[in-house]
Amino acid sequence: MLPTVGTQNTDIDWGSFGDLKDAARSGHYGLVIRKARTIAGLTQGQLGTACGLSQAAISRLENRDDGTYNMNILANAATALGLPFELVGLANQNANGLPVERREFLTAVVAAAAQPIKTVEAAVPRWDNSPEATLRISTSSLRRLDSTVASRDLSESALTHLRLIQTIAREAPDDAHRARLASAGSEAASFAGWLSWDMADHGSARRWYGSAIKAANHSGDRLLTAYQTGSLASFEADTGSPTEALRLVMQTRHHLGPDLPPLAAAWLSSIEATAHAANGHKKACDRALLACEQQAALIPDAEPVAWPWIFAFDERKTTACRITCTAHLGQPLHTRLSESDIATALSSSHDKQRALLTLDVALGHLATKEIDAAFTLGIRALETGIRLRSGKITERARRLRRAYSAQTPPSIVRDFDDQLHSAYL
Repeated sequence: MLPTVGTQNTDIDWGSFGDLKDAARSGHYGLVIRKARTIAGLTQGQLGTACGLSQAAISRLENRDDGTYNMNILANAATALGLPFELVGLANQNANGLPVERREFLTAVVAAAAQPIKTVEAAVPRWDNSPEATLRISTSSLRRLDSTVASRDLSESALTHLRLIQTIAREAPDDAHRARLASAGSEAASFAGWLSWDMADHGSARRWYGSAIKAANHSGDRLLTAYQTGSLASFEADTGSPTEALRLVMQTRHHLGPDLPPLAAAWLSSIEATAHAANGHKKACDRALLACEQQAALIPDAEPVAWPWIFAFDERKTTACRITCTAHLGQPLHTRLSESDIATALSSSHDKQRALLTLDVALGHLATKEIDAAFTLGIRALETGIRLRSGKITERARRLRRAYSAQTPPSIVRDFDDQLHSAYL
């Protein structure tokens, strides 16, 4: 039977083992892990299971002698064994071979997750106490859960919610009620599309987004129809159809006409920028990014709009868009953003969105050959993807891996490969 690692070893006086302290002082942290594992009576396979790693990954960690280590793997192994972090150089040394400022930046990225997210409630219509308003609030609640709950676990609730809306709509007393229920149904169908997208079920995602657009048309809400069409455009830009995404953005702008609210204009420009970047059109991307930032600056002074979002479109969103575009274009991050900008963009407490953006940041580091920085971030983001069973995050991680090739990849890339493999098990 596998021992319960990480709890049974808390009574071990690690400081009494002189050879452990000698190995730690010399910077041989892999040797520290090997000796501690032996003291704890564990095999490499058992420690790997406790850390969520393969036996081969533990073996590489223990036998490394070049002084560079993956900070994340070291921390996992030390935690599983109950080792004090200072014995593996994580308290006051540069444990992963990166410059100190880079290591501190990566640590700040993790700490940023604890910061609160700014949110805005979807505008509540005049029928506050109606079933329609209650159904919309339920959809917003499910969207909030999407931040930290696996899409597969939310999917059945989302579909049940949709069926409830359909049932109530069939019993609606008049066209006005049916129109309002169509609005609620459109938002619920859009959320089902979002969940399918996260699960990498692209066929279902397109079908649900199509249903959301159709329901929005029935509701008579032009802004809602624009939002759902834009949502489909965002999906197409991300999944390999940027030309279709641009067509949908143009269609949405035409549908709304000249009275485009700044919030809608900024959001559509961000999608346009991403699509141009995916097509490799740098100048067009830059024009769209500039428009996005200019329109976003107008949002605070504009009239509130009935918009089916629960997350604000603010400076963090525009910065995140710039990071994603930079990743698509294969350009170095430092040519477009400061590390402070990057840390701000990664401050979202929405786990899935932060993981996706972290992978885009990793691609930016890869463009400047910062292999350790890129795959340290990649490993961290992929951990979230595995925990939340997100096909979208896994596919973005595969994009990072395809961007790097070497006959003999360094150990951190092999560790990333092990983790990527486990995402499909």
